[in-house]
Amino acid sequence: MTTQTLSSPEVYQGQFGEFTITQSDRTSVIIYRAGLMGAALSFAIGSGLVLFNNNPIVTALTPLYTCFSLALGVSLFTIHIYMASLHRMLQIFWAIGSIASVILAISNTEPLALTVYNQPLTLFGVGFIFVALTGIYFKEAFCFNRLETKVLTLIVPLLLLGHLVGILPVEAESVLLGIWATLFLVFALRKTVQAIAADIGDKSVFTYLKEQRLAKV
Repeated sequence: MTTQTLSSPEVYQGQFGEFTITQSDRTSVIIYRAGLMGAALSFAIGSGLVLFNNNPIVTALTPLYTCFSLALGVSLFTIHIYMASLHRMLQIFWAIGSIASVILAISNTEPLALTVYNQPLTLFGVGFIFVALTGIYFKEAFCFNRLETKVLTLIVPLLLLGHLVGILPVEAESVLLGIWATLFLVFALRKTVQAIAADIGDKSVFTYLKEQRLAKV
C-alpha cells in the first residue's frame, strides 16, 4: 500500500501578513503571459507585412488585429494589479478601443488598417486599445524595471500622437513601428522565463486594499 503525500503550499511573508500562492493564481499568470505572447506575435506579423512588403495584403491585417485585440483583452482580465481602479480603467480603455474598431470595420468598405492610417482622427477611438497596452508596459516597467517596457512606454504614445497630428515622416513612423514590434516580442519572450510568483505579487497587499475598500462602504 502506498501513501500519497501532498506538499503543503509555500507560505510567503508579505507587507501586511502571510499569504500563499494557489494553483489558480499560477494559472492566471500563465494565461496572462499567453495573452501577451499572442498579442505580440499578431502585432509583429502585422508589422512585418507592412514594413517588409511593398504591396502588403492589408486585408490580412484585420484578422491579425482582431487576434491582437482579443489576446490583449485576455491579458488585461488576468493581470495582477494592486490598484483595482487602475485595473478596471485599463479594461475599460480596451473595451472602448475594441468597440470603436468594430464600428469602423463595419462602417467602412476599405480595410480597417487603411481607415485608421488615412483618417488619423479615428485614433481617438481605436487608440484606446493602445492606451491599455501602454498601461501594461508602464506597469511592467514600474514593477520589474525592464528596459524594453520603459522604451515601449515612450515609443507607443510618440508614434500614435505623432501620426495623429501629422508631425512624423513616414520613415520615422516605420522605424518606430519596427522598434515597437521587436521590443514587444522581446518583452513577451522574457515573461515566459520569469518566476510566476513575481507576476502574482504580494497578495497581502491585495487583501489589505480590499479590506480598506469594504471598510469605506
